[in-house]
Amino acid sequence: MAVLFETFLEWKEYCDKKKVPLFQPVLDYEIREKERTQEEIEDALEKAYFVMRDAVKTGLNEDMTSRSGMIENGGKKVKKSPINVLSEEFKLLIARALAAKEVNSCMGRVVAAPTAGASGILPGVLVTLQEIHNIPDKKIHEALLISAGIALIMEKKSGIAGAVGGCQAETGTAAAMAAGAITFCLGGSIDIIFNAVAITTQCMLGLVCDPVAGLVEVPCVVRNASAAAIANSSSQIALANVSGVIPVDECVDAMGEVGQSMEDRYKETAMGGLAATPTGKAISKRVLISDIDIIDSSDE
Repeated sequence: MAVLFETFLEWKEYCDKKKVPLFQPVLDYEIREKERTQEEIEDALEKAYFVMRDAVKTGLNEDMTSRSGMIENGGKKVKKSPINVLSEEFKLLIARALAAKEVNSCMGRVVAAPTAGASGILPGVLVTLQEIHNIPDKKIHEALLISAGIALIMEKKSGIAGAVGGCQAETGTAAAMAAGAITFCLGGSIDIIFNAVAITTQCMLGLVCDPVAGLVEVPCVVRNASAAAIANSSSQIALANVSGVIPVDECVDAMGEVGQSMEDRYKETAMGGLAATPTGKAISKRVLISDIDIIDSSDE
């Protein structure tokens, strides 16, 4: 597949030269690479956003208990909590991000944005943003294109998989995508959008991937919620014209450098971090025995 842009600077310079909005070259890229019409791409965006909203709805209305027992309706519990740490809107943001990711952990349908392990971040952010600011679906679809463009560049420069660069590469990229989407929807310029991406990347830098029992459940689900909050805070900072100082391309390069130097036990191997704690090891042993019992019973 051809590369959209090598850098964020190249993306900005192209848009400035052609006098096109930030999402346009991504749309053109999709049309070219997928060999589809603009209408077909727009239809695919509509379907993707429908699945995101449906994941939020499912997670908040159906039983979300994973087979391991580690995930147990966290989204619903947060939504129903009588305590608002900041506001009702913030509580809903957290609940929705948890709920959408719990759907993935319970084998439901999600949009990998950019990965299934980070699939609660964009839904939680976009559904809440749209509700608060009454943003039309068309604008959300354009924001999704920009998010995709952000992910394409970050994939090339630093990687987007936990097995490659730790959780910083996975939830970090998703948070950066969400921050860019928020900032675009609220009228930020290209510079401000990319500053939001840079600030988000700085905030997520160094986060390890340490799934307990090798399952994308703990701490993955709660990290989706915290990443959604970071995306919002980064956008708020950027929209106030507070500079992240380090340019976005350099921030993403730094993420790649950190990912390369990270030890393998912190890259989705379940050999370090939370997975290596006494409780994490006990859960891993219990889940393994449970899986063996299921296999044995199926053979009878």
